[in-house]
Amino acid sequence: MAERADGAVELHAHQGQTVGVGLNAVVVAFDDAGPRVLLANSGEEGMPALPSGPLEAEHRTLEAGVRSWVERQTGQPLGFVEQLYTFGDKSRPGTRRFVSIAYLALVRGAADERPAAGWADLYAHFPYEDWRDGAPGSIALLREDLQDWAEDAGSGTKRGRLARIASAFGEDGQRWNEERVLERYELLYEAGLVAEAGRDRGCAVRARADTGVPLALDHRRMLATAIGRLRAKIKYRPVLFELMPDEFTLFDLQRIAEALSGVRLHKPNFRRLMESQGLIEETGRLSTQTGGRPAKLFRYRPEITMERPGETA
Repeated sequence: MAERADGAVELHAHQGQTVGVGLNAVVVAFDDAGPRVLLANSGEEGMPALPSGPLEAEHRTLEAGVRSWVERQTGQPLGFVEQLYTFGDKSRPGTRRFVSIAYLALVRGAADERPAAGWADLYAHFPYEDWRDGAPGSIALLREDLQDWAEDAGSGTKRGRLARIASAFGEDGQRWNEERVLERYELLYEAGLVAEAGRDRGCAVRARADTGVPLALDHRRMLATAIGRLRAKIKYRPVLFELMPDEFTLFDLQRIAEALSGVRLHKPNFRRLMESQGLIEETGRLSTQTGGRPAKLFRYRPEITMERPGETA
């Protein structure tokens, strides 16, 4: 490992090749408009980008580094942070290899817009992932284009592609699995149906507008990974409460769960689950902001999670 003149850290690989280490953050919040993702300055070719920067010698830890870059670029302090994945795509420009360590962060409420940074609609980048009002109109068309892409391949490759399409997009009797966000994006990328595919390959592709707004570099791949991780986690860990105010109604809690999972939840079952787990308790107060009868206010009981160490991993 060596420190460069600009403070970034490089790892030396074989034959003198250097590998740059970058830090990226997928910062998610929720407001009245729905789930939001924090974007920083535009990246390459004017595309929006996630907050990011190189690991520098002054950073005591990787997490400290990502927190520093997010606050420096957007002014947003971070609370809950966890390492998401390490990306090393060759599609990044230049001959020098670059490894990016991505983090997932959850914050309560979207901050005010800033000239160099702002909160964007999460589903603007993945419109086909929002099934709260039923299957998006674009799904049938995306499936048709993917089928055409599979048909263009040789018999062995064709079978593999068709199996992946059925699994990721819920065909041939398989149900839609909301957690397979990255698998769906990768298929669309391979089929040349997203703008990033043409950019990375340096050639024209038949990218569809209804596959969502592209991001710089491999940042949409990072965002897809984060959404899939969140959708899995909300089923077994109390991460939802990282997005909630100190007091909330059960309606508010279910609304955020549905927004993140992209599907509607059965109201009585959801409420029974929340109450049976003992993670929330009534505050004794009522909310009058529901537009109807006043609703009970609840709070999260973090001490319950601390008593169950198996759920904190």
